[in-house]
Amino acid sequence: MGAEEGVSPVFTTRGITARRSISALLSQVLVAFTVEFDNEFERRMSEAGYLGARLSLVVWANLMRFVAEGAVSVRGLAAQALAPDRQMKFELGCLERWGFVVLQPDPAGRQLRDGWGSGRGIRADWMVRLTSKGLTASKIWPPLFHAIEQRWEKRFGGDEIGRLREALQHLAGKLDVELPHGLPGGWEEKEEFPPRVKRGRERLPLPALLSQLLLTFRLEFDRESRLPLALCANTLRVLGEKPIRVAEIPRLTGGSPETTGIGWQIKPYVVVTPDPTASRGKLVRLSPLGLRTERAYHRLIGQIEERWDLRFDKEAIGRLRGSLQRLFDRHNEAGPLLSEGLVPPKGTVRAGDRAPALGRRDVGTAAQQRMRDLVAQTEAFVRDPAGTLPHYPPWDMNRGFGP
Repeated sequence: MGAEEGVSPVFTTRGITARRSISALLSQVLVAFTVEFDNEFERRMSEAGYLGARLSLVVWANLMRFVAEGAVSVRGLAAQALAPDRQMKFELGCLERWGFVVLQPDPAGRQLRDGWGSGRGIRADWMVRLTSKGLTASKIWPPLFHAIEQRWEKRFGGDEIGRLREALQHLAGKLDVELPHGLPGGWEEKEEFPPRVKRGRERLPLPALLSQLLLTFRLEFDRESRLPLALCANTLRVLGEKPIRVAEIPRLTGGSPETTGIGWQIKPYVVVTPDPTASRGKLVRLSPLGLRTERAYHRLIGQIEERWDLRFDKEAIGRLRGSLQRLFDRHNEAGPLLSEGLVPPKGTVRAGDRAPALGRRDVGTAAQQRMRDLVAQTEAFVRDPAGTLPHYPPWDMNRGFGP
């Protein structure tokens, strides 16, 4: 990894530039914190008897923390979480299937569920309660925010993390809408959030501050772009005129195969052809529309950054950029300091330990492949965090809504 102290490494990966956007820096730091946090959560849940409980911090920030206070209706939970009903029902369906919550319909039995699956048949007046597994998780999560932040203070220095927090808090305090504490994954829909009614000095966790600023950037971008930031910053960014193997996209973006697949939204922007050098597999390149959209992506990113200089104050944005960048610039003899937190502890899937998928009792074929994908992704993150962490967090349902 050996870059000199205080010098940013040079990246040659397709789609990586020396000067990353403010949104990319926010994303990469958020994902780095999330990976370290989620690994420790998984380890502690395993010690408590729940092997493979790979549920990400975004689920606590946007959902489980409200249920931890007691039973709440689906409608009330969506309101507290500032989430669309459809997104809330989908996540509750997953948590129900994975054994973290139980959904209780009308006790008189007048409401029958019309099927099974993630969110199917869930009604707004049903009550949500934690299971014993969910209760254990709700006790493990809260102290982890302080614990991981303390690790970062030890790793980078208390003054450095203090400056980062101050820069984030200063900008977050200027936001005009109420935002969730976790970056929501439902970018398929245009999201609207209520106006901010009070500006308290609540001390939010670092990932909440990172999430709120990144979400603010995404909302502004998505209002003006034909393709969402989540797709532009990852899959579209690493493609070009020359074809690459579709199987290479996860490695180039830092996402999972599931979150970087050639889905319906991105199909108009790419050309997919058989790989003539292999018996299986596909090649992909940008179509003329894709090339225009990629140029528009970089142009719009720059325009939003210029607006932020005016809206939030150029010096404040400069301080935030500097604080984020220094986390990547700091090295020791082993490599980037940021890599230390990305090394998974023993007893986690990212470290190569076998565990059943969420909601399963055995390790199936699909789970084994996802484990190998996680290990490969983790090794890349550790080797070169600046060059491999995603430019927008690709929350994957199969990873407990984690990266």
